[in-house]
Amino acid sequence: MIERPNLCGDRSATMQKLMNHVEFRTALENAIKGKSANKAPFSIAWASGKLSRAHLASWAENHYHYVGPFADYLGYIYARMPEQYQEAKDFLLANMYEEEIGGDRHTDLLIRFAEACGTTAARVKDPDNMTATTRGLQSWCYSVAMREDPIVAVAGLVVGLESQVPSIYRKQTPTLREKYKFTDEEVEFFDLHIVSDEIHGERGYQIVLEHANTVELQQRCLKICEIGAQMRLLYTTALYHDYVAQDIPLSELDMAETRVPAEERALLQA
Repeated sequence: MIERPNLCGDRSATMQKLMNHVEFRTALENAIKGKSANKAPFSIAWASGKLSRAHLASWAENHYHYVGPFADYLGYIYARMPEQYQEAKDFLLANMYEEEIGGDRHTDLLIRFAEACGTTAARVKDPDNMTATTRGLQSWCYSVAMREDPIVAVAGLVVGLESQVPSIYRKQTPTLREKYKFTDEEVEFFDLHIVSDEIHGERGYQIVLEHANTVELQQRCLKICEIGAQMRLLYTTALYHDYVAQDIPLSELDMAETRVPAEERALLQA
């Protein structure tokens, strides 16, 4: 049985009430809102068709090292999920299966896109080609999966990160076809995740709503969702500064619709 220690010295949790499922769902969504990676300058440049294929190749070389180990992250959570939470364990196992065995391996689809952008499978797989920020995101995912309460870990990795994917790719994928003229086969990675991650994200929400059944657990889930969204925003913003800023200054991007709160602005301008 996983121990769930009290938050030492955290009085704010004790002052909160246990939320019902509707209240908690809204709070989880609000924890992510305003921090979506859609707001990052890299995402805006992508959706508006301003990136070069070389920029997209650099994205793929980094993204592989974030999403490539996703089945590993889920495996650590699966191993620590209480046995009585069978539906949660089944979801994690099915998610791992889809990532690695069910049909085309997702990382193989990512490599296919990367090669269409002009890079190679060897470069994509080489960890020396990811930035320090990407390495930090990968390390954070491993840390959450191995050390957090498994329900909190589902909140961070599935709700905070994976559930964002459909909204991000829905803005980016049409541009890949219309502007860059990628084929359906070359962008299959994105099409697949628009569908699969919407399902995964919703299942993640349901698991967290069902099993975060104390005030403390609800507050920890809310916090880690917020942190997860911040981590993805920081990662995506770093891609702009590392690969794009010298070619496309911020002044050339339409940032008007992002409306980034003051506490997030530092991430975008770092």
